[in-house]
Amino acid sequence: MLKTTIHLDPGKKVYFASDQHFGSPNPKQSKIREEKFIRWMNEIKKDAQVIFLMGDLFDFWHEWNYVVPKGYVRVLGKIAELKDSGIHIYFFVGNHDLWMKDYLEEEIGCTVFYQKQYFEIGGKQFLLAHGDGLGPGDKGYKRMKKLFTNPVAQWFFKWLHPDIAMKLALYMSQKNKMISGDEDKEFLGEDKEFLIIYSKKKLEKENIDYFVYGHRHLPLVLDLNNHSKYINLGDWISYFTYGVFEKDFELKTFEAEPKISS
Repeated sequence: MLKTTIHLDPGKKVYFASDQHFGSPNPKQSKIREEKFIRWMNEIKKDAQVIFLMGDLFDFWHEWNYVVPKGYVRVLGKIAELKDSGIHIYFFVGNHDLWMKDYLEEEIGCTVFYQKQYFEIGGKQFLLAHGDGLGPGDKGYKRMKKLFTNPVAQWFFKWLHPDIAMKLALYMSQKNKMISGDEDKEFLGEDKEFLIIYSKKKLEKENIDYFVYGHRHLPLVLDLNNHSKYINLGDWISYFTYGVFEKDFELKTFEAEPKISS
């Protein structure tokens, strides 16, 4: 089991955020949420050592050889600013931005993951993932994900004109269960939540202190046993929640409002 170790410096923290879905439902409304997310990044800059962006930063993302989607300049600029200041940023590809390639790595310097990862942070064991496709059930989604990640399907899609491709993809993002999280707002119970089932199965063979996921949109911290916790990070659409770890993991809500100039 490959594992990355992070030694926290005194007074420093690790932050986690997921499911911003920028671009949804339209550029005007998305910009309001983007500005709030930027205010959050400005606030945590003072004590962040590492930031984990746990997937679905964008409602849809695709990279052509010389083209990336229009918009998100201020968000990407702020992420670049934090990276340049010495904060390490890990990005987990979600089901909405699963066609992420090397843009964030080459242009900003983020480390991009496409699968779950193991970390040791401050002596605690973490399993981190966006969460889509893990655990039992949801076979329809898993079949669709295989199609969307198929190299042949990706090859055909990239030959569409970007204006046509983005219009089609954003429509699907709003309407298609493959890339929709709107239904993930109700707790189904421990015996039906696929990520909880997956985490409990992992605990039978592995020692994990914190399972941290995005994808489900529902903010939740649940004790799996005396030392292991399951965390859904929530989203930046309805909840504006984020995780922070120093000696223990906390799930918080960002409520700061923009300053109104006179």
